[in-house]
Order: sequence, then C-alpha cells, then structure tokens
Amino acid sequence: MRLIDEYRRVFLLAGVLVCAAATSFAQTENTPGPGTPGQAVPATVTSPYAGSVPTTLVPGVLKLSLEDAIARGLKQNLGLLLSKADIRSARGERWKQLSDLLPHVTAAPYVDASEINLSELGFTNASGLNIPPSVGPFSYFDARVNVTQALFDWKSINSTHAASESLKSAQFTFKDARELVVLAVGYVYLQAIADEARIETGEAQVKTAQALFDQSTDQVNAGTSPDIDALRTKVELQTRQQQLIQARNNFAIQKLTVARVIGLAPGQEFELSDKSPYRPFEGVTVDEAIKRAYASRSDYQAAMTDVRAAEFSRKSAIAGYLPKLSFNGDYGTGGAHPSTATQVFDVRGTLSIPIFQGGSVHGDVLQADARLEQSRERLDNLRAQIDSDVRTALLNLQSSADQVNVARSNIDLAEQTLVQSHDRFSAGVTDTVEVVQSQEAVASAHEQYISSLYSYNYAKISLVRAMGIAEQGVKDYFIGK
Repeated sequence: MRLIDEYRRVFLLAGVLVCAAATSFAQTENTPGPGTPGQAVPATVTSPYAGSVPTTLVPGVLKLSLEDAIARGLKQNLGLLLSKADIRSARGERWKQLSDLLPHVTAAPYVDASEINLSELGFTNASGLNIPPSVGPFSYFDARVNVTQALFDWKSINSTHAASESLKSAQFTFKDARELVVLAVGYVYLQAIADEARIETGEAQVKTAQALFDQSTDQVNAGTSPDIDALRTKVELQTRQQQLIQARNNFAIQKLTVARVIGLAPGQEFELSDKSPYRPFEGVTVDEAIKRAYASRSDYQAAMTDVRAAEFSRKSAIAGYLPKLSFNGDYGTGGAHPSTATQVFDVRGTLSIPIFQGGSVHGDVLQADARLEQSRERLDNLRAQIDSDVRTALLNLQSSADQVNVARSNIDLAEQTLVQSHDRFSAGVTDTVEVVQSQEAVASAHEQYISSLYSYNYAKISLVRAMGIAEQGVKDYFIGK
C-alpha cells in the first residue's frame, strides 16, 4: 500500500509540473515554459492538483491576487481534498488495528422453545423400550454480557504501531499536498501573468507595425518608395496581428486553468491584480538550503515514517510465530424461563500456541521484508532527489536572473536600433527591410524578457518548494514585498 501511495505522489507531482509548463495544445511559440522559451508542452497528464471543487459564482469581476489564488487553492483544490480524505482513511485503519487490543463487549440474550423428534436422532422402539416419538416442548433462556480481551498479542501490538506510523505519514503527506497546491497555483498564476504581458507587448508591436505600414503606404503613393516596401510592412503588420490574436487566446485559456486549479465557479469573471516585477532573491547557500529542506520537506518526513511503519509491519509478521494470551468471560442469568432464571457466568483464559500454519507466517515475513527494503530505498532516493531539487533550483535561479538582466539590456538596444532604422527609412537612406528586421528584434527582445522573468519567478517558487517552505516562501518572496 505504501508503494501505491508513493507512486501516487510521483504521479501527482508530474501532473503539477505539466500543469505549470502548459495548459493546452493551443499554446504556441508565444507561451514558453521554464527553461524552454518559445516551446509549449501539451497537458497530457491529468492530475488531481489540476482540478478543484468549484465554489459559488460571485457577481461581477473578481479581483484575484496571488495571495487570494493560493488561499482559494488551499480550500478547494482537488488534490488537497483527496489527501485530507486519506488522513481519515488512515485514522480508520489505525482504529481497526487498535480494536484487536481493546476489550470487545457483546450481549446476546435469547429465549428458545424446542421440541425434539427422537426418531430423527436414531432413538426407536426397536430396543424394546417404550420411547415416545418426540420430547418437549421445553424452553431455554439466557441473558449474558460477554467480554473478550487480548492479554498479550505481539502481532496486534506491532500492527497497531504500524498503523499509527501510517497515520503520521498521511498527515505529513497532507502537509506536502499543501506545498504542491502552492506550487501548482503559483505556476499557473505566474504563467497567466506572463501571457497577459505578451498581450501588452503584442498590442504595442501592432501599433508600431501599423505606423510603419501607414508611413510606407504614404511614401509609395507619393512615388518615393517602391511597392515592395508597402507589401513588406503589410506582412509585418499582419504577422503581429496574428501573434496578438494568439496571445489573447493563450491568456484566456490560461485563465481557465487558473480557475480550475483554485476552484472558481464556471464562468466566473476575474482579473489578475498582481504583476510579476523582477526582485532580487536574497542569497542562500547550497548547504543551508539543503539542510533546511531535509528539516522541512513533508514528503521526506512522510518517507521516514513509512520506513518506521514497514519496520513495525515486519515485527508484526514475525510475531505470527509467537503465542497469544486472551481472556474471555461472561456473566448473566439463565434458566428454562426468565421468571426462574438464576445467576450464571463463565471465565476462561486461553493460550494459543502456533505449531504449524502452512508457511503463511513465513510468507508474511518475506512480504514485510520486501516492503521494508522498498521503503528504505525510496527514502534514500528521495533524500538524493531533494539534494538535486535544491541544487537545480539554485542554478536555475542564478541563470534566469542573469537572463533577465541581459534581456532587459537587449530591449533598450533593440528599441534604439528601431528608432535609428525608422529615422533612416524616413530620410530615404534605407528601405523597410532594415525597419522590419529592427521591429522583429524588438519583439524578440520583449519575448525573451517575459520568458526570462517568468523563468526567474518559476525558479524562485521551485526553490521554496524544494526547501519545503512553499507556503511561507511565497509570502516572503512574492506577496506584500
């Protein structure tokens, strides 16, 4: 069962990452994912963290900040709700195991009236005795309270300990699910901000292309420029218009994804109130980040409790070779009729000694050994994975920060080049080829800046997740700063 839970966690995390990278096949080169600018990844993995239980519709347009989105996700996200249900299931399993160690009290009073056919039982007159064909009717009455208690059952004791550890693991997994919700909401919200920024830059590029087209058309009509200049600027204008249409469509789709992750009602209108400016990340060393991750990651704590649960399960399996001591007693009244009933009781202590059980205990031990080995291997793997996650996030953070600085400088240079190219074209020194190329350079610089800024914020939220402090980290590095 623990192996299934581990696979579930890996599957859910994969769904979150895909949800962060892209939302549909409709997103094209204008919607890059982290580390792969200009490349879209179709959402082919269905994850509970990409869904939610919708709330009621709110009239009007809802102002949605990143903090509001995370708060809604922590209430309505399907992955978190399912994880909360897993805690109840684990608590129920613990009570089932604990019940074997607690006293069981039952009461089953009964009244019985009987008449027995003696010939049916083999008594006949063949023996020369005068035996009646039946005896009765006669009655029974018995009303007792029965108590059963295990005095010593090492197998049940260890099974209860294993169930208690499994409950702790489910609770840690729930905490980790909250981290994954913050991760999922942060990713889709940041992607939506990036898509909205692409619309703004797309509109500016369309205006620039329209102005150039109008100018080149006037010069063609005046006979100072060839027709090809107007055709060239017309193609550039329509290209920018097409990209703007696609950017608006991508943004609309991404807003649907945000609504699904955080549980907004279908058809709910909302606006993103937070933007994504660049803010330097306060330095943290690799060793400090890794140390904090081992202390804070709830999935790591869950993996350690899984190992302890597997150890108790193995002890429980070995205890199948040991004897058990139990107590059984009852007290009440009994007789032929309730009016004539007298006090009755029975007290019994039983020592059950297993002698040969057909190899079932040996099979239980082998299975428990395998589960224990698997849980230890998963713990070792997760420990290495945490180290890799932290180092990768820090590398991406540094790289994307450098990219933001370079992209910001490229925007200034590209815009200066466009101004000079436009002046040269107005003076008749050059044709529209140079201007169109400059426009494309400006568009590319803006796209690279948006992509690098998204990648930077993506890396920040990945780092706080890798360190196991996503809820607090988002507040520290994204909200109210």
